[in-house]
Amino acid sequence: QVQLVESGGGLVQAGGSLRLSCVASGRSTFSNYGMGWFRQAPGKARDFVAAIRRSGAIPYYADSVKGRFTISRDNAKKTVYLQMNSLKPEDTAVYYCAAKSTGYNYIELKDYDYWGQGTQVTVSS
Repeated sequence: QVQLVESGGGLVQAGGSLRLSCVASGRSTFSNYGMGWFRQAPGKARDFVAAIRRSGAIPYYADSVKGRFTISRDNAKKTVYLQMNSLKPEDTAVYYCAAKSTGYNYIELKDYDYWGQGTQVTVSS
C-alpha cells in the first residue's frame, strides 16, 4: 500500500510556471511503482498528462503538454514532480498523481492502483 499527497498547485498567469510535487508514504518501496500525473477540468473526464517508469527512464506525455511539462522522480525522497512551464488557461484543472504497481500500460486510469487527493491549478488569461 502507498499513500500519495500532492502539493504545489495555485493560481498563475498564462505563460507562467508551477512545479507540482507528490510525496509517497507507506510500507511499500516507492521505487517499485511507476508514477503518473492526470488532470480533471470541471465537467470533463480525468485525462492522462504524464508518466514515468520506476527507474525514471522513458517518460511519456500527452500531446497537449509535450515540450511544456516535465515529469521526474526522486526515489530517495519518494517524490514525483511535474514541472509545468508556459502554462495556458486550458491547463486549468485538478491535478492528481497516481502509483502503478503492475502491468505495462501507463495512460489509463484503470492501470493505476493508488491516487492522491489532487491539487488545484488555475491559469488565468
